[in-house]
Amino acid sequence: MKKLLFLTFFLSAMLTASAEGVGKYVGGDISLLLRYEQAGDIYLDGDGKDIPDLIQWLRNSCGWNTFRVRLFVNPNGMSNDGKSEDPAVCQDLEYVKNLGKRIKDAGGLFMLDFHYSDTWVDAAHIQAPAAWKGLSDANMAKKLGEYTTECLEYLNANGATPDFVQVGNEIMYGLCDIKVWPYENSQANWTGFLGLLKAGCNAVRAKCPKAQIIIHTDRPTNSSYNTYFYNKLINGGVDFDVIGLSYYPFWHGYLASLKGALGSLATTFPQKKVQIVESAYYFQYWPSSGINYETRSTWASSPDGQYKFVKELFAALKSYPQVEGYSYWCPEEAGNGYNGFKVIAGWINRGLWWPENTSTKRHWPLKASEGMVHYLMKDFLSKEAAGISKAAAPAQHKNATARTVANGKHIYIEKADGKRYTLSGNQIY
Repeated sequence: MKKLLFLTFFLSAMLTASAEGVGKYVGGDISLLLRYEQAGDIYLDGDGKDIPDLIQWLRNSCGWNTFRVRLFVNPNGMSNDGKSEDPAVCQDLEYVKNLGKRIKDAGGLFMLDFHYSDTWVDAAHIQAPAAWKGLSDANMAKKLGEYTTECLEYLNANGATPDFVQVGNEIMYGLCDIKVWPYENSQANWTGFLGLLKAGCNAVRAKCPKAQIIIHTDRPTNSSYNTYFYNKLINGGVDFDVIGLSYYPFWHGYLASLKGALGSLATTFPQKKVQIVESAYYFQYWPSSGINYETRSTWASSPDGQYKFVKELFAALKSYPQVEGYSYWCPEEAGNGYNGFKVIAGWINRGLWWPENTSTKRHWPLKASEGMVHYLMKDFLSKEAAGISKAAAPAQHKNATARTVANGKHIYIEKADGKRYTLSGNQIY
């Protein structure tokens, strides 16, 4: 019996080490899938055959296991500057429930992205929902907590319990009209901001105790910003599990900058996991303005360039065991709608499909010379990370989890208090 128990632990530890230490969650934000389906769009596989259910196909054929969906309070169908219509702003609670249930029914993990707004929230736009405007800090936090609770109760009751919950979207500069900065600023309202996050996180813990809580920011390559911001949250008592990052190389810089920042996060916040919750690369269209880095000499604006970017990004991420997840942004994008049914305001050519023509609305998967990104992405789950050697399973420790060490060459013991030890018992950090 003792041998059997040890063998069970041995196998469990090795699986945990290979899955969690090297990369466990891979997929994409599919928030527009229902709209494309409502428009009559059909996705095709690599052989040109109709895909009856895209989520199931991505699960079974491509190895994706995690799917992200955004949620607006009362989606207004407008851009976040209020100047133009944006049909992509359509995800209300009923929409998200329907898509979330499909994800769960397909055996996938459901990542819920609360925007806490009626339109897009990002670093430059932190507007509260119209119905919440003018509330005091305390009442805004109360409202956010109640809203989070109500949404999670509804999803739980309808077979769409989230496995990951983002409490806000790209919130490094604030949320619900409460402003902060990732550096010292006399106008920052950290008391009000922390109150919002604690209300949201507490609601998630109460209603989805098994879910991982993600705090999502969009300055992935700025180590000083990340250090300041996440220290503020931790020291302010915000209870969360995962540092979520957006990473778009044309806005955020090359992989060397990202790697430096990931190394800094591993050192500064060893107790926190990291996920790239948004990332994409244009395969054709290239904006004439608004791009911070000209990356086309490294990754061409083409299917080959898109594939090369994802492949090289994964190779970089595998050197950082704390990075446990990757989500491609809007992989389902393939055109902006047809015959008066607008899915998005304008096609950005960042997704993983190509529309055949405007009459049939059939979407062919993009194919690079090396293959399809759809299939490549399961490589993120591989246990074969850069420099990681096969090692013996660790001895059993109470409340311990086996993971690979940050230098990518060993296996360590992580105890319940977050402290990490070598197999011989020496504390790492």
